[in-house]
Amino acid sequence: MSRASRRGQGRRAAPRGAEADAAAEVVERLAVLLDAGIAPVSAWGHAAASTRSAVAREVAAGLRSPVGIPAAVEAAVAPGSAGELSRLDWLPLAACWRLVAELGAPMAASLRALAEALRDLGDAAREIEAALAGPRSSARIVLAMPPLGLLLAGALGIDALGALVSGPAGWACALAGSGLLLAGRGWMSRLVAEASRSAGLPGLPLELAAIAASGGAAPDRIADRVTSTLREAGLPGPDEGERRELEALLELAAAAGIPVGSLLRGEAAAGRRRARSRARGVAAQLGARLMLPLGLCVLPSFIALGVAPVVLALLSSTGELW
Repeated sequence: MSRASRRGQGRRAAPRGAEADAAAEVVERLAVLLDAGIAPVSAWGHAAASTRSAVAREVAAGLRSPVGIPAAVEAAVAPGSAGELSRLDWLPLAACWRLVAELGAPMAASLRALAEALRDLGDAAREIEAALAGPRSSARIVLAMPPLGLLLAGALGIDALGALVSGPAGWACALAGSGLLLAGRGWMSRLVAEASRSAGLPGLPLELAAIAASGGAAPDRIADRVTSTLREAGLPGPDEGERRELEALLELAAAAGIPVGSLLRGEAAAGRRRARSRARGVAAQLGARLMLPLGLCVLPSFIALGVAPVVLALLSSTGELW
């Protein structure tokens, strides 16, 4: 196993949104440095030295020429690397840099727009994390109820655990309760995972389209150029709906004679707001959806593992059952 792979496996996940903020900070500083006439490789060195981001430092350490910047960013967050957890936060920079270099778009202005988009994504991630914190805590507390029932019985001097392993009735309760608890845990974990699933990078195709337009790309080629750039960076291209939206915006700008870049960036920001609103709605619904595994699995498990053994132990101690 490579050293980078070991670092990646040992690294703890940073709070959601933290790495997006770090990426936005580096991108903003790169824009300022490049605007001041600093060469790209030197700008990366200065920006990396002034941040705590391990990804930025790894990119700067491996740079030899401006041409290799997108590849260096992609390598720093490649699967198995220390920055793998930050792929969605840094790959937009690789896509942006590649597109700007190919089309000759203004680098500093493009990076500033990207920094703003990354900050927006970081804010959205933190809002969603806060909305999910309550349901996640509730799920953990509920799943602890059956084992706590056994511990409470033991604290009261009732050998509930012994009752679970001392006869057919106890074994039946143990098997049924354990099975229900595992099923409830898996069900709850799936619900939380679905609610926590990232919406990806909403608005990024439109941001890149605005950069392509500022570089003078032909309107009828912008969608194809954005798609190929995203895929080269290891990101999914725009889906059918995003592509239709992009083409409609390009047609609107051409028909109305308005700057297409401002229109695309405005719609990109609106797309991020819509994605944030949808994610908050899903997080709000999670509390109600957790009631199903609670009622069908966890509470019966609590009865089988926490209540029935107490009854069996009490009956056993009075000689009414055994």
